[in-house]
Order: sequence, then structure tokens, then C-alpha cells
Amino acid sequence: MSAFDLTGKVAVVTGSSRGIGRAIAEGLAAQGARVVISSRKQDACEEVAAAINAEHGDGTAVAIAASISEKAQLEDLFAQAKSRLGAVDILVCNAATNPYFGSMDGIADEQFRKTLDNNVLSNHWLVQLALPDMRKRGDGAIVIISSIGGLRASTTLGAYCISKAADFQLVRNYAAENGKHGIRVNGIAPGLVKTEFARALWDNPEALAATEKALPMRRIGDPDDITGAAVYLASPAARWTTGQTIVVDGGATI
Repeated sequence: MSAFDLTGKVAVVTGSSRGIGRAIAEGLAAQGARVVISSRKQDACEEVAAAINAEHGDGTAVAIAASISEKAQLEDLFAQAKSRLGAVDILVCNAATNPYFGSMDGIADEQFRKTLDNNVLSNHWLVQLALPDMRKRGDGAIVIISSIGGLRASTTLGAYCISKAADFQLVRNYAAENGKHGIRVNGIAPGLVKTEFARALWDNPEALAATEKALPMRRIGDPDDITGAAVYLASPAARWTTGQTIVVDGGATI
């Protein structure tokens, strides 16, 4: 059996109707996991779940819409996931928001709070919901998708970067508290990836060319470039890895 085999595992992936979240959900399904596709819009979730089921068999994926900003919806997400697939073994907190682009001294309180609520507090809620069943089994894997923005300053994405730095510490704290229960908590910090979420950062051809020229690997990422790290952290191959955030950025931070 492969150390990356996830047969029989149930995974919830937030923000998985597109981009990095979708690529991770597809990667987990390819290793045998049954996956819950979740984002705000049910029809978008249904489309992704149908594609995964067409490739890997009916029942591999289910679609359960939920907004990460609403705690009650996340509670319902876990209740439905358990009812339809069984207790959650793997949680990937991928959904995030960035409502403001500009200097920190211009961000409105409402925008700052929304950034912190959706990028930090919602992950805290999701982890809280996953822990009880994982503790009962003495096993579980939680992966929080952060960003290299949490490692350095930005003159235009300050609040987002602050929230992503907080995710690093969320990983460390939950890992320290739950290792004794057999639960591993880790993160991934992607660099610039070609997703709709990050379109403003790569859509300008001249700016993109300059960015890629500065990268050791001479290209920005694709969503699939993040999948391998997520599968590793979710699998038995990472059984002694916890509290870490793996940077996957084409060398941008070196």
C-alpha cells in the first residue's frame, strides 16, 4: 500500500469549487478519499463533484455549499458531511477572502474585520468542528492554506498578509494541543498561483513577465502545483509532520 493512500478517508475541502481548492480535492480523490466539495454556491459545488464522480466513481464526491463567514453554515457542513459520508478524517481550510487592495492606512474597519474573520476565525471554527471526531479516533489531518504573504510585508495586501501570518500560528497552536490525540495540523504557503482569486496579481502581461523573470523557476504556479503538498500532509506519509507550514512558491521567498 502506498504511503499516500487515502482509501476510506473522508475529506472536507473549503473553497473547492475552483482554483487551489478544486485541485486539492481532485488530488485527494485520486488517492482514494471521498471528498466534500464546498464553497458558497451549490451549483458550482455540484459541477465539481459531478466531474470527480465521473472520473472516480459515484459517491466519491458530494457537494455541500457553505459560507465560511457563517458559523451556523459551517456547523451544518460538518453535520451533512458526517451524515452522508461519515466522520471527517481530513480537513483542508482553503477558502479565503481579500476585500481590499491598497495601503493599510486606507482600509476600512469593516474590510479589515472581514479579512480577519474569513481568513483566521473561520479556520478556527472549522478546526473546532473537526476535532471531536478526530480525537475519538485518535487520528486526523488538518491542512490550512496560508500564503507566502504571511512571511513578508506588502504595500497593497497588508491586511491579507497579516491574516495569513496569523494562520501560521493557528497551525502551530492547534498542532501543539492535539498531537497527543494523534492529530496532525499543518499549513501550506503558496506563492503566486494562477487562480481567479489572484487574477489582479497576474493578469497584466508586463507585470507577469517581470514576476516570472525574478522567480528561480521562471513561472508562477498552477493550482495543481499545490496538490502534492496537500496530499502529502493529509496522508500517512506525513505521520510525523505537524505544526509546519510548507512553502510552495517556485523559489520566490529565497
